[in-house]
Order: sequence, then structure tokens, then C-alpha cells
Amino acid sequence: MFDKNNRHINYLRISITDHCNLRCQYCLPETDNSFSNKNDLLNADDIEKIVRATALIGIEKVRITGGEPLIRTDFLEILKRINSVKEIKKIAITTNGFNLLNNLDEFSKNGLNRINISLDSLNSDKYKKITRGGDFEQVMNSIKESSNGNFERIRINVVIMKGINDDEIFDFVNLTRELNIGVRFIELMPIGEGKRFTSMKNLEILDIIKSKYTLERDAVEKTDGPASYYKISNFRGEIGFISPLSNRFCESCNRIRVTSNGFLKLCLHYNQGIDLIPYLRSNTSIETLSEIIKNAIYNKPKEHQMNCNSQDNTIETKRMNEIGG
Repeated sequence: MFDKNNRHINYLRISITDHCNLRCQYCLPETDNSFSNKNDLLNADDIEKIVRATALIGIEKVRITGGEPLIRTDFLEILKRINSVKEIKKIAITTNGFNLLNNLDEFSKNGLNRINISLDSLNSDKYKKITRGGDFEQVMNSIKESSNGNFERIRINVVIMKGINDDEIFDFVNLTRELNIGVRFIELMPIGEGKRFTSMKNLEILDIIKSKYTLERDAVEKTDGPASYYKISNFRGEIGFISPLSNRFCESCNRIRVTSNGFLKLCLHYNQGIDLIPYLRSNTSIETLSEIIKNAIYNKPKEHQMNCNSQDNTIETKRMNEIGG
């Protein structure tokens, strides 16, 4: 379907938990345990109903997010349910990679096409510090193994923060020399804990990379998202840039989000939307739910205001794990 700004909305990001087995510094406080109770999270029936309802209005791609989605013990059941919706052409996941390695074959057999793995340092000690306890080798093994599997795309999501990991840009670029993966540099958004850190603009990163390598726009790479991709001659993988702050892509935004407690978000930056739980836990038909969601999507905000110091009470104050970033 199209919203009132004539954007084609065909991509659903659905969070299945706000819990995580890591506590990345720019995402979660070190000691806060204010997570949702299990009964407040979407269950497999809820998730299937949302996917079926949104598929009726043109959603073709679903990305499963969190928190960390793979800590859900029923993740495979959720994947199977989404895969059973014939209109869905692509199923993706964003994960920290910890619970990925031993399940790759099952995930591939049940419809998972694309995997994004969050990784903000290639230095084991630094990675442990950023994540407050993560195991770097375990994640790298997941990346290497999945890149040899039956998946359409494997990508690493990297958030570069000044004074923390901005000395590793070339290390990440060099990962694409031998591995058939994409490394995507994503500007840190000033949401929740992220406000405490200084993001590095992607134009700065691009200039640094160009000082050593010749980059060519990847004409082959097709994306249904906001990233721009580049290739380096004789490198197997590609490099991508997602720049929500320095190069706002709102005019081409094709996505909606549903949080792990069933709130339909129309824009990452705003707290406006619809609580879907009353409809999911009643006898509301999938067709009726679809119309409710369709009417909400039509009024999707034109653009975010993350570069502004607005005190607007419609601006999102939740953490990224609560939103399902």
C-alpha cells in the first residue's frame, strides 16, 4: 500500500522480545532490569496474525528483531508461522549472533533468507567492553559459518562511535576481502542510551575509506532499504552506509514497526501509533485488523526530527531494545 506521501510500504519489522543476553553500552543501561514480563510479549499466534494482516495490504518482507530475538525458545515456531504466509517473499533477522551457529540449517530450511549480525568491534577485549560481556570468537564463528550457508545475504551492522571504535574502520572494510558479506556502517541514533555517545557521520567514514581504497557504487546490489553500497576491486563482499542523520532517507521509507508488546510504530522517532493487543487478544478478524493497520499506515509521519532539539511530547523516549530497532 501507499501512505499519504505516496511511499510504498512493503516492509515490516517486528520485535519479538525486549530482552537481550548482552548489554551494549549504547543500547541498555548496565543494571536496569525493566524488561517486559513474558505474558506481555507477543506470542506466536499474535505474530502470525500481524503478519497475515499486513500481508493483505502489501507487506512482502518481514524482519524479526528484538532485543535479541534468538533468546526466544519458540523462535523456530515463530519463523515457521511467518514462512507459512505465502505473500511474504523475504524473511530476515537482526541478531547479535550468539545463538545462531547451531541453528543455521533449521533456519534456512524454514524460510530465513537474510541475516544481519550486530558487531561493533573486531578487538576481543573492546567487544567485551562494549557489549559488557560478549564472546567475540563465538560471534565471528557465526559470521563465517553463515556466510558459507544457504542464505541470500549476510551483513554485519557496525555502529562507529568517536573515541571508542573509530580506529577500526579499515579492519571492518578488510573483512569483505575474503568473506562474501556486507559490512554496513550505521549512524548511531540519539535514542535512549545512544544519546550518551558521539556518532561518527558516514561521510567522514567514507572519506577515510577513500583515502586508501577506490570505491565503486555497487550497481548489482539491489536493496529494499536505505543503504548505499560500494565495492572494492577484488574484494568478495561489499560496504554499505545507512545514514539516518546526515542523509535522511524519510522520503523513501518503506517500513513500519511493531514492538514486542504489540504497539504499531509508524516512525522510529515518534511514539505515536496503535496498540494492537486489544485486537490480537479478541475475536477481531485478520481482515478487520488489516484495515485498522492500513488506516494507520496512511498517516505515517512525513519525516523524523532527530537532528532537532525539539521538546515535542510525541518524540520517542523508549530505549532501542523496547522499540525493536
